[in-house]
Amino acid sequence: MNRSKVLVVDDEINILKVIELSLSSQNFLPEIFSSPVEALKRAQEIYFDIAFIDLKMEPIDGLQVLSQLKTISPDTTVVLMTAHGSIETAVEAIKGGAYDYITKPFTHKEFVHLSEKVFEHHMLLKEVQGLRAQIEESIGTGEIISNNYQMREILKLSKDISDSDIPVLIEGESGTGKEILARFIHQNSKREANAFITINCAAMPENLFESEVFGHIKGSYTGASKDRIGRFEMADQGSVFLDEVGEVPKAMQVKLLRFLQSMEFERVGESITRKVNVRIISATNRNIDDDIKSGDLREDFYYRLSGIRIKLPPLRERKEDIPLLVEHFLKKYSPDSEISMSADVMKLLNEYSWPGNIRELENVINRSIVLAKDRVIKVENLPSEIFHGNNKEFGLLIPSLAEVEKNYIIEMLKKFNNPKDAARILGISLTTLWRKRKEYKI
Repeated sequence: MNRSKVLVVDDEINILKVIELSLSSQNFLPEIFSSPVEALKRAQEIYFDIAFIDLKMEPIDGLQVLSQLKTISPDTTVVLMTAHGSIETAVEAIKGGAYDYITKPFTHKEFVHLSEKVFEHHMLLKEVQGLRAQIEESIGTGEIISNNYQMREILKLSKDISDSDIPVLIEGESGTGKEILARFIHQNSKREANAFITINCAAMPENLFESEVFGHIKGSYTGASKDRIGRFEMADQGSVFLDEVGEVPKAMQVKLLRFLQSMEFERVGESITRKVNVRIISATNRNIDDDIKSGDLREDFYYRLSGIRIKLPPLRERKEDIPLLVEHFLKKYSPDSEISMSADVMKLLNEYSWPGNIRELENVINRSIVLAKDRVIKVENLPSEIFHGNNKEFGLLIPSLAEVEKNYIIEMLKKFNNPKDAARILGISLTTLWRKRKEYKI
């Protein structure tokens, strides 16, 4: 099971012997001391994973031993042993850095149960510390966190091409971080100090597309009450991110192709040719090759976009990054207090296929933090879709995805009085939230 070193300090020899036998039977490596002074000397020589310290001792008591031990070895997990009449003092000790306490007399079964709990807690803390170290050492910036070889190569390539003006096409499933990678390229380029403008091609109404990207003059169409500059002008000397570029209407592909060739355009309703200098980064979750074959995407338009073609792997192909990302999102959404999670939760997160990729994982962690009690994320705090079918191991009957979505929306609307806040936590727009409420009759 383990070979963790355990320090035991108690001035009652019989209790020391019993605890030593119990810990040895669990494959721990105990060292027992009847003298607290000698125990602290030993703690300066070797590292102890766990310490069991009696509260009432001479010449120094358990609280003093705890304080000195935490100075010598801050990462040692400490448990106080106390009589019934000293429980208040034990609680005070927990505030001073002890993890838990056990009251005397205790049975062998009670001590074994506590030892297992303490060991699991200690190992979880060590894992968290290791993950934080990996996050600090991992290649990337902002929210690009990965130890996956393929992702490391992608980030290296992205840095190498950042300072050039060659167009970049980023491919990947929804939620894999395409916009984050686009921003990474922009932030590492000579254009960093200038604008990064996003154009969501899928959300743009076809009849307004040209006006949005090129701008218009007053009176050019019904509702054009004043002159307006387009997104490309806003991004002059900076970068433009064409998100879901596979959704660009075919008629607009011709006009965008001309712009990509010369960086020249006219505002809608105007005959003056204008010129800008922008870097084009585009992204799609569609199969580009299929779109070209079907005629949905012009081949010449595609070639103008894909000077460099980068394909982001889905999260299910980089599962070694799940613990890193979980730790990152825990810190992001709970920066002022530590949140822990049970081993069962991490097991489920690692086994899930993540069809929504990193975006889905982020939403799950955010939601779980909101629902967690006592700062611990448990299995019941996870959305039901995380489980595979009827998971007998956890005794849960799994509702449909639609029921999960409906219940989650209802839950967030109850939690947040302002629909805008609910939409933000859900990771959707206010318009999408309104549509979902209408669909589910919420």
